[in-house]
Amino acid sequence: MILLTVSVFVCCCYYSHGVSGEDKPIQTFVIPHSHMDVGWVYTVQESMHAYAANVYSSVTEELSKAKDRRFISVEQEFFRLWWDTVATNSHKRQVRQLVKEGRLEFIIGGQVMHDEAVTDLEDEILQMTEGHGFLYETFGVRPQFSWHVDPFGASATTPVLFALAGFNAHLISRIDYDLKDTMQKKQSLQFVWKGSPSLKEKQQIFTHIMDQFSYCTPSYLPFSNSSGFYWNGIALFPNPPKDGVYPNMSLPVTKETVHAYAQTMVDNIKKRAAWFRTNHVLWPWGCDKQFYNSSVQFNNMDPLMKYINQNSNEFGVTVQYSTLSEYFQTIYQSDLVWEVRGSEDFLPYSTEPYQAWTGFYASRNVLKGVARQASSLLHAAETLFTRYRISFPDGPVAPDWALTKLRALRWAVSEVQHHDGITGTESPKVADMYLQHLTQAMMGVEELFAALILLPHNIVVPSLLTSHYHRKGVHHTLEQHVIVYNPLAWNITTIINVTVTFMNAAVFDQDGRPVSAQIQRSAQSNVTYDLLVVVELGGLQQRKYLIKLSDKSCSGRSRCGRTYSAKGVLFDRVRVQDWAKTGRRLLPVLSECYKLMFDQDTNLLHSITYLEEKRRVRVTQDFWEYHANGDVKVGPISDNYIFSTNGSAVRAYQAVEMEIVPGKIVSEIRQYFYRDESDKDYAYSITTRVPECFGTRPRCHRLEQTYSLGPLPLNTEVVLRTSTALNNNRTLFTDDNGYQMMKRPYRKFINNTLARNYFPMVRMAYIEDDLSRLVLVSDRAHGVSSQASGQLEVQKHYESTQSLVSAHAGTSFIFTPHRSCCIGDFGTTCPGTSATT
Repeated sequence: MILLTVSVFVCCCYYSHGVSGEDKPIQTFVIPHSHMDVGWVYTVQESMHAYAANVYSSVTEELSKAKDRRFISVEQEFFRLWWDTVATNSHKRQVRQLVKEGRLEFIIGGQVMHDEAVTDLEDEILQMTEGHGFLYETFGVRPQFSWHVDPFGASATTPVLFALAGFNAHLISRIDYDLKDTMQKKQSLQFVWKGSPSLKEKQQIFTHIMDQFSYCTPSYLPFSNSSGFYWNGIALFPNPPKDGVYPNMSLPVTKETVHAYAQTMVDNIKKRAAWFRTNHVLWPWGCDKQFYNSSVQFNNMDPLMKYINQNSNEFGVTVQYSTLSEYFQTIYQSDLVWEVRGSEDFLPYSTEPYQAWTGFYASRNVLKGVARQASSLLHAAETLFTRYRISFPDGPVAPDWALTKLRALRWAVSEVQHHDGITGTESPKVADMYLQHLTQAMMGVEELFAALILLPHNIVVPSLLTSHYHRKGVHHTLEQHVIVYNPLAWNITTIINVTVTFMNAAVFDQDGRPVSAQIQRSAQSNVTYDLLVVVELGGLQQRKYLIKLSDKSCSGRSRCGRTYSAKGVLFDRVRVQDWAKTGRRLLPVLSECYKLMFDQDTNLLHSITYLEEKRRVRVTQDFWEYHANGDVKVGPISDNYIFSTNGSAVRAYQAVEMEIVPGKIVSEIRQYFYRDESDKDYAYSITTRVPECFGTRPRCHRLEQTYSLGPLPLNTEVVLRTSTALNNNRTLFTDDNGYQMMKRPYRKFINNTLARNYFPMVRMAYIEDDLSRLVLVSDRAHGVSSQASGQLEVQKHYESTQSLVSAHAGTSFIFTPHRSCCIGDFGTTCPGTSATT
């Protein structure tokens, strides 16, 4: 299993300097591979049918025909589907032999090649564990090398994860075009990476950056079709051609073409060799959706390689089929001292002066949110099932049935971590596939929850169907039962939100005692109500609550319980053009920790005072938008990948309304932003909840916010801008995959400075000065930047399609003297405040 042992790392910085071997032929390691996206343009099912199944069937057969042939297998989801549904017994025997001989090598070993910018470390570990577990159980092997060639930028967390998983070397490709050019010239594409500043040598790993040709074989050949060394042509959807003739097949290797092919290959090898310190060249042979007809590929490459080796003195090059193990073992034996790189990462990623790949940080924010929810649900379900099995090993919940439900969600959460999945860069039908797999698996796990809790012999208390809630003469149709489970290992006091359709409600615990609650009209709907309930739970504990609902006015303690009915106060809409004088009419909203002042001249937040130290900071929040180019004839366009703006941001609204709902559990401030001052419907909203202090004090240090957006105009990038008096010099701190914080100084570039100063925020971002720190904690990944001192702006959504959409997201808000205060989504996980309902 992964994450248990740390192996000895190849190419660490303990070697004496050796001779590069310039007088010897360049030794070329040809790595046959097929990059198979687990979703992107086509669904997993479509890809399996069109080419992926054929890759493993034909590769297995062709490797078995010649001892010198090799192949690396990367994405395990396709291999596992092939193994379980397509492979014959003969195929399986051949694969086991090939793996034993080291000629078929599993690389990375995860379900997918995960994205590195917007994924959470826990989900990366999950998808790695899924794949590694299968490989160890099936073949008894553990992958030792990575092949992270296609994620859009490289985080410093990934090499840490791979080093702790026992990998011996890490291979990446996509870094800034100008940085790669500089590193090529300096022959510094290989180094030892210490991705964590705290773990030191425990996680250092030799890292290889692919040169400017990346992971695909050079495709341009003047004497052949543009597919280059891809003699099998281009994969055909939806069905493979019956005659085996694929589009754009290269000219075969014959006596007439072999020298031209050889010269082209040798020239490319020599060009690559100049960018590395040794005369050993890694030459990837393959690309996206390749090797579905491996016989054509190998039957053409075999004679070509033989020709080059027969004329190696003339060419100065030798070639051989290879796996990554063979290549890195040779590098290890080169006896060189390697540069050590610290914990800095390679984010964001730019391919050209005006193409910064920072748009995907916010693309498909609904998918990003569902993926995070599914991951949290999986964690809760696994802890609850584990406790159930320990306490009731012979209980009525069948282990096989339960594990089937859990495995389905593990697979779905693993799958969406693909670098064209959670990134939001896939086609609409593939996004639908991810959402379908996630939601179906989540429904299955909710069935498991119900079985674990409601069947007899549950963990904590008797079933809900006990006499506590069923007394004679009580009308049960207006009752709702809620079970709250705390998947954390520590005690929490939190507030849950239950949506109800009745204006009055009373809440009782499992012993029939009234529970503090608050009911109010929902900010999202005119026909529903938010019932806010204070919940206290021990670590890994659950509680059951009874909600008695009524459409009649509340009267008497038996009917009302301890529920407070909160009423809102609506303030007049204020036009931006009337903001001549501001700050004259300030309205306070207080909690035990903070005093928030709202300006009635603007209906915007004005300032926050930290009451413990009586320190006030000016803070304003509103929505701005960048107008993006949508015409390819004009220049680079903004899309799901790239953020390309036509200029600075402009205010996204012309008028603001405000409603304040004072309460005893929380006070809620609702701000509605109207694109045009006369619009009936608002375009954006901020709902801020200021909690009263219950139980543990840390809860008081957090303010919770939810944002809604849409419909949005085309080619618009919307940002939530938080402007403060902090003097941060445009320096930002963001989390690296929820693992460690990265300092992001503002950098100036000749071109595209704005977009290249956006960074991924997976869980958290903050700005600070010598006195205070503003922290945002989010329930999903976003793009974040500090474009001006004291500013923190978060990409909420980018819309470039012909349909207009609505989106919801959130953040947590905290302001203290170098203590964390969160502004964030409801559902955001802050330490000690998470619960699953």
